Amino acid sequence: MTRQELVDQIFAKRSFLCIGLDADMKKIPQHLHAADDPIFEFNRAIIDSTASYCVAYKPNLAFYEAHGVAGWVAFERTVQYLRENYPHHFIIADAKRGDIGNTSTMYARTFFEQMDLDALTVAPYMGEDSVTPFLAYEDKWVILLALTSNRGSHDFQLIEDGNGTPLYEHVIRRSQQWGTKENLMYVVGATQGPMFEKIRAIAPEHFLLVPGVGAQGGSLEEVCRYGMTEDCGLLVNSSRAIIYADDTPQFAMIAAQRAREVQQQMAVLLDNLQKHR
Repeated sequence: MTRQELVDQIFAKRSFLCIGLDADMKKIPQHLHAADDPIFEFNRAIIDSTASYCVAYKPNLAFYEAHGVAGWVAFERTVQYLRENYPHHFIIADAKRGDIGNTSTMYARTFFEQMDLDALTVAPYMGEDSVTPFLAYEDKWVILLALTSNRGSHDFQLIEDGNGTPLYEHVIRRSQQWGTKENLMYVVGATQGPMFEKIRAIAPEHFLLVPGVGAQGGSLEEVCRYGMTEDCGLLVNSSRAIIYADDTPQFAMIAAQRAREVQQQMAVLLDNLQKHR
């Protein structure tokens, strides 16, 4: 998916919601456990009920790899189901890969050739040769970890050099030498609040993938105030607050209600943005 196609979907659906498909067997409704592939059945129900309210889905690979071969099968079936039934949705593999060049090349083949995903989260710690193999694919995206929302993010990401420049800022500046706004996004946690303004000064046009709204307490309004650009420039992810809003047989309907509530908030923010374009 190209940048323009993604932007077009955002304004057509009046949504920049990304739904995380973090299917945990300990949390999915009990009645699904009797299915041959409970994770896929859970994902399919969530997708069918929420697809009209979001523009992207983000399966987190850890929730699939934990189940070995069966988990990978569920992941592949989920991606195939999206491709066949909802081809205009942006699909992100939240795998946080990143290794020496030849290993990253294999990871890129896995997710961009074998799985035909739109985007992959990548850890930048090993530098340029660990990231550029992913950027070699046309109309595919690297989503680079920049400033995350977890408690431990301050352990390294905010360490400053002798000039007072934090590490995450070096990551964003340096990586713009490897990719462009057409194939490179950044992960910035919603709980970072006003720091979005500083990030926008460094990366004014790149899309940001923003986790942490909902269960982690991030504010959608604050993210948009500091991080939204004239073509939106945001994919805001919500996982637990939507997919685990209910654990009864009505779980998909309740998930749809939660997704619709977020989409309606986003529609107002996008309408305000268009008024000032």
